[in-house]
Amino acid sequence: MTTTTSVATKTVASRVRDRAAAHPDAVALRAKDFGIWQEVTWKEYWASAELVGHALLALGIDPGDRVAIHSENRREWLYADIGTTAVRAITVGLYPTNPAGEVAYLLSHSGARVLVAEDQEQVDKALAVLDALPDLEKIVYLEPRGIRHRYDHPKLMSWEEFLALGAEHRDAHPDAVEHRMRQVEPDDVLTLIYTSGTTGPPKGAMLTVANVEYAIETLVEGGGFTSPPPSPKDVTLSYLPLCHVAERIFTTWFSASAGIQVHFAESIETVQPNLREVQPTILFGVPRIWEKVLAAVTIGASSATWLKRVTTKFWLRVADRIGEELVRTGGKHTASTRLKYAVGWVFCYRALRTRIGMRRVRYAASGAAPIAPEVLKFFMGIGVPMHEVYGMTENSAIATANRPGRVKVGTVGEPHDGVELRITDDGEIQTRHAGVFKGYWRDEDATRRAVTEDGWLHTGDVGEWVDGTHVRITDRMKDIIITAGGKNVAPSEIENALKTSPYIKEAVVVGDQRAYLVALIGIEYDTVGHWARDRKIAYTTYRDLSEKAEVKELVQGIVTRVNEKFASVEQVKKFRMLPKELDHEDGELTATQKVKRSALAKAFGDLVDDMYSGGSR
Repeated sequence: MTTTTSVATKTVASRVRDRAAAHPDAVALRAKDFGIWQEVTWKEYWASAELVGHALLALGIDPGDRVAIHSENRREWLYADIGTTAVRAITVGLYPTNPAGEVAYLLSHSGARVLVAEDQEQVDKALAVLDALPDLEKIVYLEPRGIRHRYDHPKLMSWEEFLALGAEHRDAHPDAVEHRMRQVEPDDVLTLIYTSGTTGPPKGAMLTVANVEYAIETLVEGGGFTSPPPSPKDVTLSYLPLCHVAERIFTTWFSASAGIQVHFAESIETVQPNLREVQPTILFGVPRIWEKVLAAVTIGASSATWLKRVTTKFWLRVADRIGEELVRTGGKHTASTRLKYAVGWVFCYRALRTRIGMRRVRYAASGAAPIAPEVLKFFMGIGVPMHEVYGMTENSAIATANRPGRVKVGTVGEPHDGVELRITDDGEIQTRHAGVFKGYWRDEDATRRAVTEDGWLHTGDVGEWVDGTHVRITDRMKDIIITAGGKNVAPSEIENALKTSPYIKEAVVVGDQRAYLVALIGIEYDTVGHWARDRKIAYTTYRDLSEKAEVKELVQGIVTRVNEKFASVEQVKKFRMLPKELDHEDGELTATQKVKRSALAKAFGDLVDDMYSGGSR
């Protein structure tokens, strides 16, 4: 392994290499093999990433070429990403849930020359659209099951063969990767991160070496999130897709720069038990994750023994009061809240936090979409220090954050040090700093629309200042509803208030150019199913359950309570139950689980029309 540390410009690859040289035997990564956690040291991490770099050089990968990764979170994702960066190529991440059509678009649009695919499922997607991918030269598969002895295609190569190729190249050209690393330029594109594409095809945001280093310097070295900053003592669980900028920060960039130990969840379905095993100290989640944990707590509390149910209900009421006080104080404990929490820790909170995998969390963040204040207050009340943060792919996820002790629930916090942030006359939030992206890949028109000539990024988010220090986001500009009466309504506030209920998973408010607002509502299947079984209500499927009169009455009660918080023009007058769970593959959700409103309007237009044609609830 090469341990030379002289490099003109830092990258995440050089950071991994340098940490391997300084702390070779320290643990960098942990992942499960056959149910047992296996450790990867920094020396092993860099050796694997460097081998990937040599393999890519052997395949003729030049600076600026694209290498795509289509896999769940795992060690090889990081090896491929860091190895790609080391040879000045560009990483392109694909969501594991991307269907074949989206795979074709992303690989074709990026012009990827190499694809690292996890298993037969992902290989099949690429092979099905191979005729549309003239640039793709190699598909490297990680899991041989179902491929090795059944597929015979010249473009296929196993991970073992790929690494063997790298070893041959390393033996013949031992300094080749290091040579590439010394040539790195700050303006090199390090990664293409494709946006969700809620209103059109995804766009590839180009983040440069300088962008990523700015993010690291701001969030890690500058203490932009946690206090004290992240360190090798910290532990994280990697479970959100690594092709998303937020997970790349919390998994790859935090680890490379601060030495955080990363644990990989076995799958998205095992996140809860993996959290219990790992007990991370730093935890990031999108609102859907926090809502799901809250729903699970609700189910657990209602199905416990009588004594435990009574005890839990009592201490959750206490937690609610603690949360209210912390909201008032900006997250700072008072003597009263400390005493209540200390007693509650003995009787409830320690066991509860252990069960949900958050016993050791010292910093928790929610981002990527708006979250209801009530959800944040719940976690704050049971002792999980919650902070809503804000950023987007196009500004390297650097905009604002609620700082420890200065939390204003209902806002996304204060601008980070060095970030210029302004709110225009029409309410749009704009940012300017060294993390603003280079532009959209192969789309100069979109780039010009996104960034002004003097460097201000149009975020597309509508916001306002709170107390002159914190920023509150009201909605996306394109989602603002203008009623027939000319009233501007932010649907996300109403939707988040509805989704605070553990019984509601999806809520989509409709009403643009209409006389009143209506909503399409999807139930939380597990929670409502548990509620129905407790009441001896028989059901067979999601649709059957959602159509039960009792369930509609349950939802009506929630809608009525939420309506009391809003002015008359902002109240939901009618709703209809979604007949199915929304799905990415059906085109109703983006890969990040954001609702595609236009797709829903088309798929369930009959339900919306019924609500405006005089149909009863």
